Amino acid sequence: MMGGIVSGLGGIVHSLITVYIWVLIIGALLSWVRPDPYNPIVQIIYRLTEPAYRTLRRVMPTVFNGIDLAPLILVILLQVLDVILVNVINAVVLSS
Repeated sequence: MMGGIVSGLGGIVHSLITVYIWVLIIGALLSWVRPDPYNPIVQIIYRLTEPAYRTLRRVMPTVFNGIDLAPLILVILLQVLDVILVNVINAVVLSS
């Protein structure tokens, strides 16, 4: 029973990480085309991504040769976190 709950919660966390990765990718693509800043979808994406970018930029430099690599760095970090969480959850489920 407990393994099912942990597995279910792990699936939810995995899904949330995957959705946020897609939000980061869409935000990065939008930054190339200079969309209307008053568009509600653009504002939502900005509000969802900018706090993570700000935190990352405080920790390390993200601009190299004029290119901001913050989205790429965050996607990689989230992928690593996702793999670690999935492996930990699988270990907990298998051990119970």
